[in-house]
Amino acid sequence: HYVYLLQSALDHRRHYTGFTHNLRARLTSHNAGQNQSTIRGRPWRLVSYFAFADETKARDFERYLKSGSGKTFASRHFI
Repeated sequence: HYVYLLQSALDHRRHYTGFTHNLRARLTSHNAGQNQSTIRGRPWRLVSYFAFADETKARDFERYLKSGSGKTFASRHFI
């Protein structure tokens, strides 16, 4: 289970945080325009990812990174 951070190659201010079981396939789908949230800003590049053995912990971490304090944390440490 992966939580990942993407950055737009066109606009470095645009970021996306997501969760997946297959990181390569998910990045490919983002860049192919198969996700409404990331159609704009393509192509996307992988900035960071975090692997978890437990799906619940991965989803909790994704939820945190999408919160206000989580966005601040990610921008300071990963982006």
